[in-house]
Amino acid sequence: MDSTFWLDKWQANEIGFHQTDIHPLLTAHWPRLDIPPGSRVLVPLCGKSRDMQWLARLGLRVIGFELSDVATADFFGEQALEPMVTPVGEFRRYSAKNITIFCGDFFAARPNLCLPCDAVYDRAALIALMPAQRKAYLQTLRSLCSPSASGLLISVEYPTASVTGPPFSIVRTEIDQHYLGWGTLREIERRASDVKGQPAFEVAYTFGGVAVADGARVGT
Repeated sequence: MDSTFWLDKWQANEIGFHQTDIHPLLTAHWPRLDIPPGSRVLVPLCGKSRDMQWLARLGLRVIGFELSDVATADFFGEQALEPMVTPVGEFRRYSAKNITIFCGDFFAARPNLCLPCDAVYDRAALIALMPAQRKAYLQTLRSLCSPSASGLLISVEYPTASVTGPPFSIVRTEIDQHYLGWGTLREIERRASDVKGQPAFEVAYTFGGVAVADGARVGT
């Protein structure tokens, strides 16, 4: 899918992929990352996810990236926030309180666009991308983060013969390849779900330097 596919979806309000509730895997597992208030959290391909407001309420500085101006404007409108909009290179930067969304092509993002992010929350970015786009996505993601960044990834798995993505099914072996060298990758929960009416699993992973039960930290 190219950018036109997603822009048309938002323009036509064909957004069945948008979740109106805070994702339960976020609230259940984000705390284990032990990200202190004031840290910058990167939310790629963020849409108008309410998850960003949940992260902001923790005292985190949210840095979202979204292709669609419609989605970006909707997010701030639904949160009753009046953003300041300024052009920054190839992007339009929407900012209000501790939430900033860069509107434009994520793949055009460069490290000088913002300060390095301390954490990543990917709920529906990797699984929205075609296989040929994923390597470049991870390269861009890592370029915007500090070397010690941690993250929470939510992926999906389903029999590929029964559903046409997006969202795309991505199995653990592929995720291992993408996150190789980014600290410790752990699968932390797998739960039954559905994709387009077909049985599926949502799978949550942490990566990078993550907290463990005894309070120590592992990874980078």
